[in-house]
Amino acid sequence: MELKTVPARPATKTIKHRTISAAVAEALRQQILSGEFAAGFQLRQDALAEEFGVSRIPVREALMQLEAEGLVKIEPHKGAIVSELSTAEIEELFELRALLEPRLLKESAPRLTKDDYARLNGILEEYSAELRAEHVGRWGELNTEFHMLLYRHAAQPRSLAIVANLLQECDRHTRIQLSLTGGMERAEEEHAELVRLCADGKIGAACTLLKAHVEHVGKSLRDFLQKRQKA
Repeated sequence: MELKTVPARPATKTIKHRTISAAVAEALRQQILSGEFAAGFQLRQDALAEEFGVSRIPVREALMQLEAEGLVKIEPHKGAIVSELSTAEIEELFELRALLEPRLLKESAPRLTKDDYARLNGILEEYSAELRAEHVGRWGELNTEFHMLLYRHAAQPRSLAIVANLLQECDRHTRIQLSLTGGMERAEEEHAELVRLCADGKIGAACTLLKAHVEHVGKSLRDFLQKRQKA
């Protein structure tokens, strides 16, 4: 019996949904960053679908994208909630990181092994691939793994625990900074340079770069949010 082929129509439908969800995500992103939707505001899928004149599927996809960027938290039984984006909180978090992380790197860098460098370079490659693919959800995770690996030999467990918590707190801020401020290329370059300086034994220069790197991320994010809130 001869089999007949059928055109793959669902692919067109998927592309259409992605296009609509991207437009919805952009509209919601602007409303969140402008302060129109304040922290804690509940984003109801059915109300948003009605407002935008679309089905709930692209709205759900848009909310998942915003969650990956750190602008929204999807909580059980509550749905999507607008995240808190406090410039004062950002300033404190990144000031603490800029203070503690160079100290940890100074102690840890001379003890990094060949295996450590192999993993660091592997993270850099994966990081670049995920940036190009715009897999926002992985950016903060890889950033945390990269930084914690650099500090693993510091032999300062309390400081390491504090920094691990700070990096977790900064995860969504990092994703916002990379995806919305155009910081991807600089982040790639500075991460690669940190590894090179440590491998070359230029620990002082690496610590100086690390401090500037952390401070820049915090400043660019604060400036971006303040500019959007004033617009």
